[in-house]
Amino acid sequence: MIEWKTVYLSLGSNVGDREANLRQAIDLLRAPRLVLKRVSPVYETDPLDVKDQPRFLNLVVEIETDLFPMMLLSHVQRIEQALGRQRLIDKGPRTIDIDILLFAKSIIQSQKLAVPHPRMHERRFVLEPMVELAPELRHPVIKRTMAELRKSTLSQTLRKTDIHICAAPA
Repeated sequence: MIEWKTVYLSLGSNVGDREANLRQAIDLLRAPRLVLKRVSPVYETDPLDVKDQPRFLNLVVEIETDLFPMMLLSHVQRIEQALGRQRLIDKGPRTIDIDILLFAKSIIQSQKLAVPHPRMHERRFVLEPMVELAPELRHPVIKRTMAELRKSTLSQTLRKTDIHICAAPA
């Protein structure tokens, strides 16, 4: 019997039509072995690491999938490529960035993939939308809830937008 797992992905865009990039990425996420369950509100945030670039639109999606982690990583990387993602500057501008935040309760450390995402607990642009979807969900390594983790990031500024992206197919 196939086991379906709940997975959380972070999506961000700061190049071109940011809203359209997020919408296209969500449309492309839909696949035979992947069900989009919920989409968080969209937040606008300042860049964290490389400051000299446009502001980001960020959100988190909850999916269910029977894909293995590396299969899901390949799927999201194909979406990034389809939407013109270029990796010219580490943490630099991008049409779309899709990160696997949590993959069920799995802890994965490989050359290509680290789950939970190694910096998710430090980033308000991840934790704020995570709290919207799953405030009591516990980080599998740190063992604190998303709501608890968010408290240490409140000094990072963000703005909830009025952009609504629906999880249901268009």
